[in-house]
Amino acid sequence: MATLPTSDRLLLGPGPSPVSARVMQALAAPARSHLDPDVLDLLDDVRGMLGRVFQAPDGNLSIAVSGTGTAAMDAAAMNLIEPGMTVLAIVTGYFGERLAQVFARSGAYVERLHVEWGRSVDPALVERALIDARFDVVAMVHGETSTGVRNPVEAIAPIVRRREALFVVDAVTSLGTIPVDVSAWDADIVYACGQKGLGAPPGLSPITVSPRARHASPTCHSYACDFDLLEAFWVRRQYHHTISSPLVYALHTALTELFEEGLEARWARHQAAHDALVAGLAGVGLELFADPPHRLISLNAVRIPPGLDEKAVRARLLTTHGIEIGAGLGPLAGRIWRIGLMGSGATLANVDRVVSALAEALGRKRPK
Repeated sequence: MATLPTSDRLLLGPGPSPVSARVMQALAAPARSHLDPDVLDLLDDVRGMLGRVFQAPDGNLSIAVSGTGTAAMDAAAMNLIEPGMTVLAIVTGYFGERLAQVFARSGAYVERLHVEWGRSVDPALVERALIDARFDVVAMVHGETSTGVRNPVEAIAPIVRRREALFVVDAVTSLGTIPVDVSAWDADIVYACGQKGLGAPPGLSPITVSPRARHASPTCHSYACDFDLLEAFWVRRQYHHTISSPLVYALHTALTELFEEGLEARWARHQAAHDALVAGLAGVGLELFADPPHRLISLNAVRIPPGLDEKAVRARLLTTHGIEIGAGLGPLAGRIWRIGLMGSGATLANVDRVVSALAEALGRKRPK
């Protein structure tokens, strides 16, 4: 029979990210039911803090859906789409394609704007697509986890608004690591997850929804994801589902840590960790896959040297050094490693540890 893990591992893959000792302690707080006054008070705090981390307008509904980021993605589609609606999905990698598939499953006609993996989307291409055809929804990923690319949401947002389409943004790997400004973007639905930049364990996924999006469809095709029912639970205390109280404790604590640090200080810490990783990798002959202007600092796609057994390197990092990094997906399988520096994991000490481990696994010396 399998047993529970007893040794620590440093999680530097694409997610989940490391969980701080304080958040781990929160998980062990005394049990409460999902309708206990103590839990409901925490949910009020979480709503307020999520609105702040999203930088969302006052009129938005900011909550967390039960499940990982894919559940939040489902919620976005199921609440927006009526069969026959048209969606422009901007696909710059694996998760842009998943976004397109989720909207298609909800009954929408989806047209994909394909971009080469490893590059960000050119706003001019989006503008051209919106001139050529009318779309009800434009959906895109801010930080593409599969390629380590940041897309220019801030430049695309006004283009979408001029065409009067609803705007959906996946901020799963960007929230809490780089600026996410829902008010400035005038976005309709932006969703994320708890287990990356926010530093909570998987299981609750933040989402913020504009009043415009709330009125887009008269019917949600999912009971579990219905924003009206979720608002009734989060705001008016009406039973909807059994939310995990330990995960509420953890998300509340992770958000508290975030605001104690400060949003701008947190973004600066992630930038410093990224810069140190780039320099450290260069010192052992490794480089990032994405070009500098398009790099996502929280998820670093590292080019694998030709002829290398990349699985053996990842296995050595895991078994010898206790460090997990991610493999490539889709057409980038075998071509990149993915190193996540998110939440409490984005530290200079962790950068030094992973670079040293890679140097040892590759038989290379680090410069002094």
